[in-house]
Formats: sequence, C-alpha cells, structure tokens
Amino acid sequence: MSFAVAGGLDRKDRRMLFIFLALVFVLIVILAVVSPNKDDNPLPGSNLTGRYGAKAAFTLLQQSGYDVERWEEPLMNLAEHADENTVVILAQPYSQGWEDQHAVRDILAKGGRVLATGASGGMLLPGNGVHLKLMKTGICEAKPEGIEPLGTPGLVWMLPQSAWRSPGPQYRTAYSCEGSPVVVEYPYGKGHAVWWANSTPLENARIGMNQDLELLLNSVGPARVGGKAMHIYWDESLHGIEHTKWEYTKGPIWPLLQFGVFGLALLVVLSYSRRSGPIRPLPEAPRTTPIEFLDALGALYRSAGANTTAIQIAWDRFRAVSSKLCGLRSGQLDARQLGAVIERRFGTAAKGMEADLIAAEEACWDEGLKPKRALLLVRTLHRHEETLRLASSARAGMLMKAS
Repeated sequence: MSFAVAGGLDRKDRRMLFIFLALVFVLIVILAVVSPNKDDNPLPGSNLTGRYGAKAAFTLLQQSGYDVERWEEPLMNLAEHADENTVVILAQPYSQGWEDQHAVRDILAKGGRVLATGASGGMLLPGNGVHLKLMKTGICEAKPEGIEPLGTPGLVWMLPQSAWRSPGPQYRTAYSCEGSPVVVEYPYGKGHAVWWANSTPLENARIGMNQDLELLLNSVGPARVGGKAMHIYWDESLHGIEHTKWEYTKGPIWPLLQFGVFGLALLVVLSYSRRSGPIRPLPEAPRTTPIEFLDALGALYRSAGANTTAIQIAWDRFRAVSSKLCGLRSGQLDARQLGAVIERRFGTAAKGMEADLIAAEEACWDEGLKPKRALLLVRTLHRHEETLRLASSARAGMLMKAS
C-alpha cells in the first residue's frame, strides 16, 4: 500500500518519503541493538520479571509445595466455587467495584482466606479500614507487634502509603510502621482476611530479604490443612492484564514502531493534502435535545442495572450527615450501630428509623434490587435526613433560648 501511495506523489514528495523511511529504519536498528530490555512495570504481577514484579514469589510458592495458579477470569466466578481450601492473593488490585467487594465477602464467608495489599486491596476487604498515610521516612522498617502468627521475629521492609485505622478487637496488628498498622489480620465469617499496606515484601527485588518470604508464607497459610491441599489463586483479573503470545513484543522498540507509523502517516497526509483538501465546509452534525439526552442517559443506567449504586450513594450520604449531626467524627458505623446512636441523640424523632437503615444497608449488596424498591429506599433516607436536620435545628434553638 505504501508503494501505491508513493506512486501518487511527485518526485520531491517521493524522495522526502524514502528519506524519512530510511531514517526510521536506521533508528529502529540502532535502538534494537543498544537498548536494554527493561521491565519497569510497577504492577506486582505474577508473570512479571522486573524488580516490581512478583514472578519470583509465584515460583517460590510452587516450589514450596503449594497448589497455586493464576486467575484471570472475573472474581465473581471464583467466589461461586470457593470453599475453606481456597486462598486468594490480591496484589495491588486496580478495581474497587461493588461486584468485586461482594465476591471477596463471599469467598471469606465460605471459609476462604484472602491476602490483599495496598490501599485498593484494603478497599475490597470487609471492614474497609484503610486510610491514606504518607510515612515520614518513605520506606519503612516494619516491626512485629505482639505474638500474632504473622509477626515473626525479624524486620519487614515496606513502602506504605496507607495504614489500617478501624478499631475493634477482631483486627489484630502483626506489623506496624511509625505506630500505624501496616500488616493486619482478622476473621470474617468462616474465613480469614490478611492486609498488607504495600506489596513490597513479595516483589522480585525484596522477596529474599529479611523476613519478607516468611511473611508471605505465613499470610497464605500452610500448604495442607486437615489432609487437604490448599488451592492458591493469584488474581490477575483486577490488574487488567491478559497474558498472550503478543506480550513478548512489548518493550522499548514498540513505542518507536508506533511513532514511526504515526510519523509516516502524518508525512503522507501533509504532502498529499496540499493539493487535495476539502473545497467546502463539512455539514454540522445535528445535536440531540436535552430531553433526548436525559432519556438516553436513563436508558444507559437502566440497562447497566445501577440500582445498588444509587442506594450506596444515598446511604453513604445519610451516614455521613447523621454522624455529623450526632457529633461523631467517623461515618463508618453500620446500620444497627448508627440507628442506636441516632435514637439516643434524638429520642422520639428517630423512632422506627433503625429498620429503614438496616434495609438500606442490605440493599447496597442486593444485585437483584428492583428500581421501585431502590427509589423508595432513597426517598426514605432523604426523608430521615430532613427529619434529623429539623430536630437538630429545633434542639439548637432551644439551647440558645435557654442560654
């Protein structure tokens, strides 16, 4: 095709085109010879061999007698056949969708074990006790706390950007940095959850240092329990990576090829469009009316089944507003706890509110929620919010008159 295009150019344009092609070819050859094939992908993928990759950890688990495999299908598919012999590793996942959170809860409820790293991994775990926190020293020398099974004697180096803050005796701190928990374990349902503030201990550059390997082995648990082998699934579905034969073409030469193709196309367009440009302006495309836009947007949300999203937004707003009106700093209480606090604070004004709050919280995880039910719950939360605002304003007015 390039020769056919070149045939339609004059002699000067063809000479310019061939010179450009020659320069691109020479540059490609030079870079292919002298450029090192670095792998600086910051993702801790189980198939990546760079310093941030985790192929060494994956291979060590295999060599240590563990039944381990990569999982690249949706996490909901894994939750369907999970049991007490299931172990899932979520190393710095990208997704924090409700369907993935629901899948993690199902795996833990069925007795599985989940190891999640990073702030995004903590958001997938039930409890959601992660908050961003930059350490003063950057990379941290994590020290074991107490006599927890994960906290073996020795140091673990991490580069944490978050910490665990949820209170409660069920959250047991194994390692801490600057007084903040960076390795936490706790039971959930029949299963067990483990959270690391960062995936540094399982990366290729760190796995053989200090107690990093021991932390990984303790976090995934023994290879066999009760005579049955534990099956480890190293999740890659939330990394957005599909390993194919074409992944070996990636490297420093691939961006150069893309740049060369783009430059060639640009050169042909510029040299040819000088004499073949449009002779009249293109007609303007008609724009839809606002009503048509709203109908199309509503149909899109209806086809996506975003009912639980609407409930979750309304529930998070109500929980934040009501916690503030009750004088609480944190808005992470569940429906029963929040209902009890509101009833103590506002008395008869909050009568019958707890049942509606429980229904709204349960609807956040109901994938089969009907639109009418979702609309009713959103209106109920809005009505309760207005009731609390009015009660708070009336109470503040009475206090001012009394003073």
